[in-house]
Amino acid sequence: MLTQEEKQRYSRHLMLDDVGEIGQEKIKNAKVLIIGAGALATPNALYLSGAGIGTIGIIDDDCVDISNLHRQVMYRTKQIGKPKVECAKEAMLELNPSIKVQTYQERFDEKNALALLKDYDFIIDATDNFVSKFLINDACVIANKPYAHGGIVRYMGQTMSIIPHQSACLSCIFSNPPKDASLYKNGLFGTIPAILGAIQASEALKFFTNVGNMLTNTLLNVDVYSLQFRTLTLKRNPKCPVCGDNKIQNIRKFECH
Repeated sequence: MLTQEEKQRYSRHLMLDDVGEIGQEKIKNAKVLIIGAGALATPNALYLSGAGIGTIGIIDDDCVDISNLHRQVMYRTKQIGKPKVECAKEAMLELNPSIKVQTYQERFDEKNALALLKDYDFIIDATDNFVSKFLINDACVIANKPYAHGGIVRYMGQTMSIIPHQSACLSCIFSNPPKDASLYKNGLFGTIPAILGAIQASEALKFFTNVGNMLTNTLLNVDVYSLQFRTLTLKRNPKCPVCGDNKIQNIRKFECH
């Protein structure tokens, strides 16, 4: 049941016939893990907190740096040098004190992945490197956890949602990370994380409320330079090394580049 204060807080959600009080209660009971606390995490953390996701976990081992602030608007200049997860928790609870925020000041890797995913219903990939993205895909498929993939570079970004064993996974398209992951060091236009991260957060909310169509079997590409949105229709690959007929049993170990 929603309290009177919650009904006021989420009144605009309650006005939507497809969401309503039943949908908002599903959001309240939901548990989402955000992997990464950087650029993509900012809109995810704030919008999911504002929307009332009951429990949000956030994992990252990094601290706030001055170079983060042009795009990671969850943080403040006075927080430079402090752990991102603690600063994120502070911002999320200031926005919505009724939610629960669980922080993990560590790196997401093949050793802790399955244990971290265990208690969550939906996963957000807010990482900034290829190795982590393929690791997340492996772990979510093995653990049967739905998740929203996202990646950004320069003026562009891409996102898709994966429902393991039902829709195409990341490895259905790309079997392995590229050998050279240096493209993430090629600069980033400040607003592209907000666009992609908000879409990922929307996918999480749609998953819990069953509102609209999710980006399953669909890769969305966004280019703010030309202001173009393109979609690529995908198909689950029965020969996929991760989710195919001979699916993996253990998370693969990838070399960082």
